[in-house]
Amino acid sequence: MTLDAEQLAELMGAANAGGGLGEAMGLEISEASAKRVVGRIPVAKNTQPYGLLHGGASCALAETLGSVGSAIHAGEGRIAVGIEINATHHRSATAGYVTGVATAVHLGRTLATWDIVITDEEGRRVCTARLTCMLRDA
Repeated sequence: MTLDAEQLAELMGAANAGGGLGEAMGLEISEASAKRVVGRIPVAKNTQPYGLLHGGASCALAETLGSVGSAIHAGEGRIAVGIEINATHHRSATAGYVTGVATAVHLGRTLATWDIVITDEEGRRVCTARLTCMLRDA
């Protein structure tokens, strides 16, 4: 089941599924299910001093997408909290948008693990991340 924007906002308890950070980053989620989440952020305003996409922005995008999918999988009355993330930054991005695609690797009762691939507008891989979330009762 894929959630629409309204259902996602209700589940996450915020207008932007990424919370305040997601809103500040300009996060747009275009697809969200328990197995796959897709979202993008603009490079502009998410850069480090040299004008390149900040590595922390890539990590925040990756963690948000995986956490959204984990929350959907966990279901009502449960929450997902990130407990581990790692990321490899392959190339820089200086303009446009980067898009993250989070794909579930493991969806258990207490843990969910995701692979997240972030690409630029030409489809070139910018970052690869892996996230593990703990699933708990709210």
